[in-house]
Amino acid sequence: MKTPMIAMLGAAAVALAAYTFTRDDPVEATGLPQIEGQPMVAVTRPETLTAEATMGKRAFDATCAACHGNDGAGKLGSGPPLVHKVYEPSHHSDMAFVLAVQNGVRSHHWRFGDMPAQSGLTKADVAAITTYVRELQRTNGIN
Repeated sequence: MKTPMIAMLGAAAVALAAYTFTRDDPVEATGLPQIEGQPMVAVTRPETLTAEATMGKRAFDATCAACHGNDGAGKLGSGPPLVHKVYEPSHHSDMAFVLAVQNGVRSHHWRFGDMPAQSGLTKADVAAITTYVRELQRTNGIN
């Protein structure tokens, strides 16, 4: 009698964990309008960027901002914010950014659909974009 109950509780715990880690991460209350195409989070820009982050901003604006929004703030209906705790270095390493660009990403934290691989970016471009995103994240308390 105890074994089936333990198995059911274990299955319920696994299901709850799967739901928790695969559902949309809620957008924090930022006071921003919840209108398609608008930023999802408020992003504070650093006073200055390193030279590599400045190059990364240029590449980000040209390639990533269409979906991920200006300064990685996300764009309702298009793509998630990269300046968000979900993308902190301890959860998404710098290599995760490289692999996302090279291979694309299956939707798992958000419901924007899959991200396709991105062409036309060099390894140096992706490294600079990652540096830019990390500098934005640090300025916004994401370490």
